[in-house]
Amino acid sequence: MAMLETIQSFYNGFYLEKPLGNNAFSYDQRMTCKLYVPPLYSGSPANLETGTEVVFSEFDEGNEFNKSGLQAFIYYRLADKHVFIFDNHNHAFFFWIAAWQHGVFPPGLPLLHVDQHTDMREPESWFDEKRLEKEGLAYAFRYTNETLNVGNFIQPALKLGLFSRVDIVDSTVSFAKTYQAPYALDIDVDIFSDDMAYIPAAEKLVKIRGYISAAKMITIATSPYFIDQERAIEKIHEMLQPEQ
Repeated sequence: MAMLETIQSFYNGFYLEKPLGNNAFSYDQRMTCKLYVPPLYSGSPANLETGTEVVFSEFDEGNEFNKSGLQAFIYYRLADKHVFIFDNHNHAFFFWIAAWQHGVFPPGLPLLHVDQHTDMREPESWFDEKRLEKEGLAYAFRYTNETLNVGNFIQPALKLGLFSRVDIVDSTVSFAKTYQAPYALDIDVDIFSDDMAYIPAAEKLVKIRGYISAAKMITIATSPYFIDQERAIEKIHEMLQPEQ
């Protein structure tokens, strides 16, 4: 089965109803106790739309914050590059595993992680390569959605050997550095959030477009809890379809 068809057999639109993965955050305090994970379609940035379902919910300082994400995740071919666009960032792990198994990139590349956050927390349990060999992508799918969350999906990929290291781009200093290709590129659009406004958006766009041109594979998260989704979609258009 082709990679896209394989992924779509898992990402066909479903709900997280148990207090696992992203749904574990403040689960006992929230009124909203299920989160939606959209289906994945083949398309382009032009097909990105905001959704209406709650994909992330958190209780903070006495208030419940429910955030909608994308109507659908998008798989996009940008020349020879495989691009996955989705909302909550932990889904990158499943797409990395699927792409690796389908020969999109060799294991051991560096990961270039452009994000407001490092996302380097450790999960409660580590990914088991033996279970992947035995159970296939079904295991990776469960692990991504039931064990991982938006802050702990990189360490398991490093421990598995998918990537040799992670270079985190989250500051003026790190944007000023040069990163040697080839690498896998992981972008969180919250790099354009108000909290990151101290780095001019135009400068970030120039750098990110350069990273995109040198990447072997690209994952892009719209992070509904940290940036307005209309704004996130606008920035993705600017990153992937720059004016000539």
